[in-house]
Amino acid sequence: MHILLTGASGLIGSALAPFLASGGHKVTKLSRAASPASGANAWWNPAKGQIDFGGVGDLEAVIHLAGEPLGGRWSPTKKQRIRDSRVSGTRSLSAALVRLPRLPKVLVCASATGFYGSRGDELLDEQCPSGTGFLAEVCRAWEAATAPAAEGGIRVVNLRIGVVLSSKGGALARMLPAFRLGLGGKLGKGAQYWSWIAMEDLLGAIHHTLLNQNLRGALNAVSPHPVTNEEFTRTLGAVLRRPAFCALPAFALKLLFGELAEALLLAGARVRPARLEQTGFGFRFPGLGEALHHALEQDQ
Repeated sequence: MHILLTGASGLIGSALAPFLASGGHKVTKLSRAASPASGANAWWNPAKGQIDFGGVGDLEAVIHLAGEPLGGRWSPTKKQRIRDSRVSGTRSLSAALVRLPRLPKVLVCASATGFYGSRGDELLDEQCPSGTGFLAEVCRAWEAATAPAAEGGIRVVNLRIGVVLSSKGGALARMLPAFRLGLGGKLGKGAQYWSWIAMEDLLGAIHHTLLNQNLRGALNAVSPHPVTNEEFTRTLGAVLRRPAFCALPAFALKLLFGELAEALLLAGARVRPARLEQTGFGFRFPGLGEALHHALEQDQ
């Protein structure tokens, strides 16, 4: 397939592009500046809604991963960038795709399990309604911004991605230095659920959505075995053969990270990949221990 990819320089995109290419697919990166490195004369400025597909040619699929990183304290300006980069960028891309002479068959657009808000130990699948809070609101608007593509006849998949396990970036990479020193531990009470997925399984799930024409709409990209933060940190400590007893109390996290602590670190959602399982997707790393072992082996 000829696939257009946004967010190619991010954690997921930088792993996805070579994965797809190794499977025989042609990957064109939609970059913020036209250059030979983009694979074609294709560029966009999502903040201004400008897109030029240039000499890309016919596209069979589009994978949209671009968005402002969530890290750092959430000032009003930062929160606006988080929202606009996802919502405005997605709406502009969706509208531009339906203007192409030949429509791509599928748009796979990133979303997040933040859609569900903080829901305790309630088991959540794709049929469950959205939750409350800033991230839930952003995810609702993010998914709704794909409407122009869906209404124009493109099959759209909204991929609700959980915590991605990679030693190269994301939550796991930020945790590793402290845990390797034996200074890791649970966050707050540790009862909040973390719905996670191994990087290799996320890449496989994205490929699965490209090829499975019965998949459209919301799709949870998570392992079938979500765990509490306490279990996650205990397992990570065991894999590293380090103690994991240095808990960070909730008040300290809020002082350090502000609103981000409440929304990302202390909140939790127990999410299951119902539609992936129903369509026969096979997880390579369904268990947390084996997934962490594999992620850390990639760091050797």
